[in-house]
Amino acid sequence: MTPYECREGGRLDVFLSQAADITRSRAGALIREGRAKVNGSVQTKAGYELKPGDRVLLDIPEAEPSDVCPQDIPLSIVYQDEDLAVVYKPSGMVVHPAAGNPDGTMVNALLYRLDGLSGIGGVTRPGVVHRIDKDTSGLLLVAKNDRAHLSLASQIAEHSVDRAYRAIVIGHMKQESGTVDAPIGRHPTDRKKMAIVPNGRSAKTGWRVLKELRGASELECVLSTGRTHQIRVHMASLGHPVLGDPVYGPKKSPYPVEGGQLLHAGRIGFTHPATGQRMTFEAEPEERYLYWLNKLEQ
Repeated sequence: MTPYECREGGRLDVFLSQAADITRSRAGALIREGRAKVNGSVQTKAGYELKPGDRVLLDIPEAEPSDVCPQDIPLSIVYQDEDLAVVYKPSGMVVHPAAGNPDGTMVNALLYRLDGLSGIGGVTRPGVVHRIDKDTSGLLLVAKNDRAHLSLASQIAEHSVDRAYRAIVIGHMKQESGTVDAPIGRHPTDRKKMAIVPNGRSAKTGWRVLKELRGASELECVLSTGRTHQIRVHMASLGHPVLGDPVYGPKKSPYPVEGGQLLHAGRIGFTHPATGQRMTFEAEPEERYLYWLNKLEQ
């Protein structure tokens, strides 16, 4: 069983979803199966309210063999060893199979190119420790065994993984840097969108201006948490949505950006699960991003 300490309280299923990096529905299923203990006692209610300081144990069963097929899809592997890999996901590629995207995903490519993937992510998400949106490019951390997966997921839950993005946003910022600290959850009326909501999960994004552009700004955004669409929602809340964002941007964009938001996961830093060494990787944005950066500089 993997131990976790609750620092802020809240629902058991929500806490385990974040701490173990699994979906809330899977966390709820494991809880109902009697696989979760709170302070030494089995707790089968997903909505059980935790208190700060509670000790939670979760028994994650051995994963079923993946039914996702390996596919020979081009994928840049920045680094790999026997425990993990760092890969560069291009924009337009979905991370793992889901409804509407049964194959052609990064996981299909990983199964073909790597010699092993952790099973904790489930049958459709082997190796996946964290995700980035389909139209966001950049670096992703992949676990090749369950021991590494648990360590890396714990680092993400404890906010000790350094994740920095580059983003081109609409307009000029009033300050050189700042922080957005606002909870994110499902949009109250549009379930396909996320929004800042009072009962959402805590979300914090630090940002600073890298370049002032023509009618836009290039920012570095550093995540303290990793909520769905976090940077896109937080920047839109400031009145500076990410350029090209079809969901949170204006209906009429000031520039005809195609292919989705100009957002790039450019840096990731973590502690290696086996060696304890701190490792940091950086990667430049892809050509589509650099084209608009150059165009708006002129």
